[in-house]
Amino acid sequence: MVKKIRKEMKTSITKILSNSSLDDLAGQLFCPAAFINDDAEGIRQIETLIREHKIGGLTFFHSRASAATNYEKKEVIAYRDSLEKLKSLIAHYQSLSEIPLLISIDAEWGLAMRVENTPCYPYAITLGAMPEEGDDLIYQAALQMGKDLKSVGIDYNLAPVVDINSNPDNPVIGYRSFGESRENVTRKAAAFCRGLADAGILNSLKHFPGHGDTAVDSHLGLPVIKRSRAEMLKEDLAPFRALIDRGVDSVMVGHLAVPALSGHETLPATLSEKIIKGLLREEFGFDGVVISDALNMHSVCKIYSEKGILEQKAFEAGNDILCFSEHIAEGKNKILDHCGESAIKDSVARILAMKEKVGLLQKKERQGAPDLVRASKINREIAALSMIRLSEQPSATDIPDTFVCIGAHEKENGFLEELRKTKRITTIRVEENTGSLKLSTRDPIAIALYPPNIKPHSNFGISPDNLELIEQLLNRHRVTLLLFGNPYAIRVITSLHKAYDVIVSGQDLPEFQTTAARVLKGDLQAKGQMPFHL
Repeated sequence: MVKKIRKEMKTSITKILSNSSLDDLAGQLFCPAAFINDDAEGIRQIETLIREHKIGGLTFFHSRASAATNYEKKEVIAYRDSLEKLKSLIAHYQSLSEIPLLISIDAEWGLAMRVENTPCYPYAITLGAMPEEGDDLIYQAALQMGKDLKSVGIDYNLAPVVDINSNPDNPVIGYRSFGESRENVTRKAAAFCRGLADAGILNSLKHFPGHGDTAVDSHLGLPVIKRSRAEMLKEDLAPFRALIDRGVDSVMVGHLAVPALSGHETLPATLSEKIIKGLLREEFGFDGVVISDALNMHSVCKIYSEKGILEQKAFEAGNDILCFSEHIAEGKNKILDHCGESAIKDSVARILAMKEKVGLLQKKERQGAPDLVRASKINREIAALSMIRLSEQPSATDIPDTFVCIGAHEKENGFLEELRKTKRITTIRVEENTGSLKLSTRDPIAIALYPPNIKPHSNFGISPDNLELIEQLLNRHRVTLLLFGNPYAIRVITSLHKAYDVIVSGQDLPEFQTTAARVLKGDLQAKGQMPFHL
């Protein structure tokens, strides 16, 4: 494996390995977090890491507050100029680094995952609802997403998620997965990877060996998967293996314990040589870059009290890139003291090969800009193929005259406007803690449900009173229910079987809202399928 890498090395890589000190090379293993909307002190800290510790890359987040939302409730301020700040910071940080930095970001659904006023593409669960004919649209979305990233100076997308979401109550994967079918996940992730590759963007399969069957958020605690090795190989690991065989740039290892694979009840995969060096490297034959999930996550960051030990153990287990390390100086010293020179150089060679692949070592100029118009066109086409109807197609004359909007009203954007083009309707907007509505039980109604949250905590943010109201309406009226948001939210409606018509839009994006209205009016047939069993 190592010989193969060395044999294919470009002259520039060989020169860096030969002319750099081992201390400087060890810095290439580290990829700390950088924040787009940071203060002057935070920027100075990154500058120091680049100048003094020769770090290999940066992973960008919106702000320190947004990066902490998994751990504590902090107000996340919206900034209109985040995109320009990001471009400026990348250019500035690159100017300080002797070896070009590998800039990465979580852009599972585009730059909008971290940056305001940038193209937003559908979640993986929405893409998972499309029939096979929609795979080309996944390719097109990833291609344009990659061009967006490339234009601002990002070469590495920490995506796609290839976890099979077999636990519908999964608190951290859910909508980020293509669904519960390994065949669907594998095929759609392959299309996503092809799109990124054709845009010149590196990919990362995550979260090895599979985060789909968990009920614990690894940001907060350590998930333990009790499946057997045979079960893991058949299900969770199948997409990783299939995609590795086709060729991928990197694999991100998750903070989850899998005793059947590691032989240890509570050892995170990120710290398991059996899982990384044994299963991933030797058994699966993966010779690309292995990147750890964020080392600041509570599932791992509290294991060792001494600074730097976590970074050392993660590297010894087989991780090449140490993502979101918070103790770089200490970690680098531990690795230099306890890990061999050949191990460090082998990992750095893999990292430099990725930089070489995307032209970083040649310092190519960036061109273009994120394309909101192109993104909107792709989103309309995806909406047309991903809309789900759980009932038989009723007649267009069955559209109710009264629409009750429940949930996050500010998310309503285009749905009612599209309906009003051809029909007069009455709209009732329900605020939180509203009692029952005084409507004639003879009248059919429609409910437009906008869940406040995308994650399942507290029933996706739908208040108990509003859930009770939905149940009352389903019991008293002929109800057409439209859900705009995470499809898993439909599971909190206990009397769903009483609905006359159910339309599920996996997004509340404007293109999806107008498409849902067209489906309701009978102008368009819903072609999507639920990517999981109800």
